[in-house]
Amino acid sequence: MPLGISPLVDFAFKKIFGSPENVQALIGLLNAVLCLEHPIVSVEILNPFNYQEFKEAKQIILDVRARDTTGRMLNVELQVAAFPGLLQRLTYYACSMYVEQLERGDDYHRLCSAISICFVNQNLHRGSAQAHHWYQMVDRESGRTFGDGIEVHTVELPKYNLREETIAVASPLEQWAFFLLNAHRYDADRLRELLPAVEFQTAIIVVERIAEKTEDRVMYDQRERAIRDYEWSIASARDEGREQGMEQGIEQGIEQGIEQGMEKGSIAGQIQLTQDLLDEPPQSLSDLQQLSIDELSQLLAELRTRLHDRLA
Repeated sequence: MPLGISPLVDFAFKKIFGSPENVQALIGLLNAVLCLEHPIVSVEILNPFNYQEFKEAKQIILDVRARDTTGRMLNVELQVAAFPGLLQRLTYYACSMYVEQLERGDDYHRLCSAISICFVNQNLHRGSAQAHHWYQMVDRESGRTFGDGIEVHTVELPKYNLREETIAVASPLEQWAFFLLNAHRYDADRLRELLPAVEFQTAIIVVERIAEKTEDRVMYDQRERAIRDYEWSIASARDEGREQGMEQGIEQGIEQGIEQGMEKGSIAGQIQLTQDLLDEPPQSLSDLQQLSIDELSQLLAELRTRLHDRLA
């Protein structure tokens, strides 16, 4: 019987990768993304999983912060949708992890790498088949990197299309993508056959326990509904923006008006939703429509940052 537990639900994701007792799963995931010459063997989870953060939470809780034995600062998160300003926010948090390592008077040589990793269940770069992007500071002419201080990785899950017949010879990152996207479709024994490595066995045990344990299953179901409601709200805002954009375009007779109206309406709806998650009174749609697309995107990015800080 299929487990019915998706690692893409925040409760499951955080319990699998954010629990100290399951740290082998997080290490496996990090090594699959980073492909280091000397793989990570140990990490300290800085914001470990706990039930309290999920109780009555309106927000989607998505990130795991850790530090390895070399001092590298690592942030792993999952996003169910690619919102405006996502790449800028990933860069911001990588930079924050970098500068927060130093106290007043400390030597800059003490700084270690800060790495931000984001799994996205949506395409960021629609014109490219590349699923994993790795960003660093690099000299455009020579290709030399500017040290190894700041890294941002994005992994677009929909671009992976793996099958049972090929999973055994797939790369570790492809295998993790398969697990994240398909674990809920399999029973535990079949998953163990398909993904025999110890890090996957650790993750499968967690998924199995969530499916069996009443308290975990109840919390999982609540969080799954919260994510569905969140996605529905975003979709509704997008549809409203599309409708308003079409009306504006018809009135003006300009195709550009349709596109801009659709985009502004979608961003405005996301702003209202994020303000609600922050327990702030949402701005009226008419007021938001007076702002430019750039102003709306900047406002949404600031709200997203505040929402993330509240969860930190």
